[in-house]
This record gives sequence, structure tokens and C-alpha cells, in this order.
Amino acid sequence: MLRVENMVCRAGGRLLVDDISADFGAGMLHVIVGPNGSGKSTFLSAFSGDRVPESGSVFYDGIAAEEMDKSDLARRRAVMSQLPELYFPLRVDDIVMMGRYPHFSYRPAARDRQVCRMAMEQLEILEFAGRDYLTLSGGERQRVQFARALAQIGDRPPAGSRYLFLDEPVSSLDIRHQHQLLRTARSLVSDTMVLIAILHDLNLALQYADRIFFMKEGRLVAAGVPRDIVTRELVKEVFDVQAHLLDNPYGGARVIVYG
Repeated sequence: MLRVENMVCRAGGRLLVDDISADFGAGMLHVIVGPNGSGKSTFLSAFSGDRVPESGSVFYDGIAAEEMDKSDLARRRAVMSQLPELYFPLRVDDIVMMGRYPHFSYRPAARDRQVCRMAMEQLEILEFAGRDYLTLSGGERQRVQFARALAQIGDRPPAGSRYLFLDEPVSSLDIRHQHQLLRTARSLVSDTMVLIAILHDLNLALQYADRIFFMKEGRLVAAGVPRDIVTRELVKEVFDVQAHLLDNPYGGARVIVYG
């Protein structure tokens, strides 16, 4: 389990995350939603260890993040950030192998190559393995970065959970690959995997989330099972848009229609 207690983040005197406490358990896909500027990415970067919060605590499996061995954390926690910048040519398979760096000292072993190949097969990018990353489209690069993250946590730790954090993972993908990536993420859900994603599309969030967290102006406004908490009033409060929730005639999650 990941536990966040009383987290506060500021930048340039602006309050970005305002005293948030939350638990994220294994065996569920947790989705964070909110308008631009609501603090979602700042919150994720702070609990993932990429940013030091002004105050508050983060616990992985009951252990304070600052007390954990950094190498051990790197082997069990992967972050797929919003599409990172890369200004020099690298082969796609070399980028995916970067996810395995915490697992070897000098050169990759057969297991590292196997894990990378499986990750590329899952994301249907094995055909890109020898390509220059810079020649890929934005959506293709996003799939490569997800494969890198999957490779990083490809080995189950002897104890405790693995953690996968996805910051807007489908923003550059077409519809087919949005669902492919989120189905792949859902397939990872287990009693030893803590999975958290930031999504902009509320309908995707409703379809794939086990728990959903609404943020606005750095605050956590609501959290819970989507069918229990998502209402037109909540969508209006958080996003300032009129919305209607309709039952899906084909079953499954409800659908949001705007206007």
C-alpha cells in the first residue's frame, strides 16, 4: 500500500498541493482526475519521490519513503512521466532497457533482455526495436516509455508491492492504443501491484478505474468507487461543465455526455 499523509507542495509561492492525505491499495487501478492546474502531476511527482514536498509523509508498505534504500525502491517503483524530451538519437530497445538499469551493474543479463522483449511485445512495439526513437510519432514514443516502465518493475520483489505511476499515459495515443495501454495496465492489477494513473478523459476513467480521485486547486475534492461518487454535481463542481451520466446500453461503466 502507498499512503500519503498531509502532503503540501509549493512552487514560486503558489500552493500546488494542499494538505492531501490518501491511501492507494494494491489490487486496484486508481485514477486521478481534475482540470489543468489542479496539482495532479505535482502530487504524483511528490509521492513517487521525484519531487520533495514542503511537508507531509509518504509510506511504501508502511516504510517512510526517505528511509527506503533508493536502489530497492527503483527496482519496485516505476514512473511513466508525461512524454519526456529527448534530443539525441537512441534505439527504441536501448530506451526500454533503461528500465532495467536498477537491476544490473555493468551489462544486462538474459533475464533483462527477456523482460524488455516481453514489455515491447505487450505494447506492440517490437517492430520498432531497432528504430531511432526520434523518428517515432508522439503516440509511438508514449508506448515506448510505457514499455520502459513495465520493464523496470518486471520482476516481483521478494516482499512487498510493486508500484507503477502513469502521468497522462494516453494523451498522445489514438483511440485503439488508448484502450490497449489501459487494458495492459488493468492486466497488471494484482494483490502485489499498486497502480495509479492520471487521466484527462472522464469516460476512460469511469471505464477503467476501480477508484477515482477528483482534484481541484490542489485539494482532494472526492475519492471513491466511480459508480458511488461520480455525479453531475461533482463534475460541475470540479470541471465547471454541465454533464449528464447515462447508463451504458451495452453494460459496464456509465457514460458522461457534456452540455
